[in-house]
Amino acid sequence: MKSLFASVVVAIVPAFAVAAASDTGDAAAPKAAHKTVAKASHAKPKAQPMSSREQLHSAAKQVATGFEAAEKALTPEELAIAEKVYVGRMPCELGASVTVSADSAAPGYFNVEGKGFKYHMAPVVSATGAIRLEDQKAGAVWLQIPNKSMLMNQKLGQRMADECMSAPQVAVAEAMKKNPPPSLLDSRK
Repeated sequence: MKSLFASVVVAIVPAFAVAAASDTGDAAAPKAAHKTVAKASHAKPKAQPMSSREQLHSAAKQVATGFEAAEKALTPEELAIAEKVYVGRMPCELGASVTVSADSAAPGYFNVEGKGFKYHMAPVVSATGAIRLEDQKAGAVWLQIPNKSMLMNQKLGQRMADECMSAPQVAVAEAMKKNPPPSLLDSRK
C-alpha cells in the first residue's frame, strides 16, 4: 500500500511542477519579449557557455602546454652533455651529410637536419658515456662518440646516417688508424 501511494505521489508531483511553470511562463513571456525588443539595440550578446567538448579541448591544450614546459627544462647533467655536442655540417658515409645546430630558443636543445629529415633533439644521460640526443616524438637518436657520430630512427628501426665526422672526430679517427687501441680479444698476459 505504501509503495502504491509513493508511486502516485512521484507521478503527480512533476505534473504539478510542469503546470505551474507553464502558467508563470505564459504570463511572463509577453513582457519579456517586449523588454528584449526595447533593449536589443543596446544589449551585448551573452557569451555562450563552453560545451563539454570545448572544455575538454581547452583542458587538453593546457595539459600539453604544461608537459612541453616541463620537457623544456633540462637538468644540469643534461646541460653539461649539451656543451659537448659538436655542431656544424658533418659529412657522412655514402655522400650524405648532417647539420647539427643549437636551438637559440631552447638552451640545450639541438636541430639535427639532413636530406629528408629534421629533428628537434634534447640531450639524454647515457650509461656508456656516449653523447646521446633524442627526439622522443619522432623516435630519432643522435649518438656521438669520439671518432664518429650516427643518426638512428628507432621507430623505423634503421640507421639514417653513419660515420658522420666533425673536425675533432676526424682527428681522433686518424689517430686511431695510426695508433690503434689494443683489442680486448687479443690481449694476453
